[in-house]
Amino acid sequence: MLLAVDVGNSSTVLGVFDGERLAHSWRLTTARHATADEMAALLGQLLGQKGLEQGRLHGAAVAAVVPPLRTVWEEVATLHLGCPALVVGADLDLGLRLEVERPSEVGADRIVDGLAAWKLYGAPAIVVDCGTATTVDAIGAGGRYLGGAIAPGIGVAAEALFQRAALLYRVELRQPTGALGTSTASQLQSGIVYGCAGQIDSLVERIRLEMGGAERVVATGGFCQLIAPVCRTVTLVDPLLTLHGLRLAHAIHAGAE
Repeated sequence: MLLAVDVGNSSTVLGVFDGERLAHSWRLTTARHATADEMAALLGQLLGQKGLEQGRLHGAAVAAVVPPLRTVWEEVATLHLGCPALVVGADLDLGLRLEVERPSEVGADRIVDGLAAWKLYGAPAIVVDCGTATTVDAIGAGGRYLGGAIAPGIGVAAEALFQRAALLYRVELRQPTGALGTSTASQLQSGIVYGCAGQIDSLVERIRLEMGGAERVVATGGFCQLIAPVCRTVTLVDPLLTLHGLRLAHAIHAGAE
């Protein structure tokens, strides 16, 4: 069994694969100052709740955009689980060619998202990751990472609005009943959710034109199930695309894919 760890700025998603099947997954708040001992203890609790023994894990694959936590999870795997850890980065040859000015700046999550979209759904494709940041990535035919765009995520944008506008208040981020809000709460929901969806659609359409076309647009990330239904350009929703990308990265690195 394989442990896949996707460490984002706001959330950390863990997955346990039994072969190609995702057997279990958990979404946690990213603990930026956690130690390897703390993460190992928490992981043991989560596995125990599912009746799994740590000894059944034969490997780990990690994608982390919070640099200190790369080392933490590598230590969890090697010191506590007794299995090797594959830490994904731009220097790892996974067959996805990073055709950008500075490949070293491409985040590990975007690498495995692009790998998963290419291998699972085919390319050309566009990946939209709705997390702390909203990223839109272009994957060309044959597994070519062509670049993309980075914008503030819906949660970050909403929080900035709530903090800066004295007369506005926090509302639940959910799908609006319509664009024409009749209360402050419904107007905020309309502006935030439809505004984010419009931003995504605009970026996808511009990127699609510049890359020469892409029928598949795959949405993933913590907010994808909120935003994707009101985007006109999204064709597929895969909330755990990053975990599947980690599984594929591990298999490719091991020569099993």
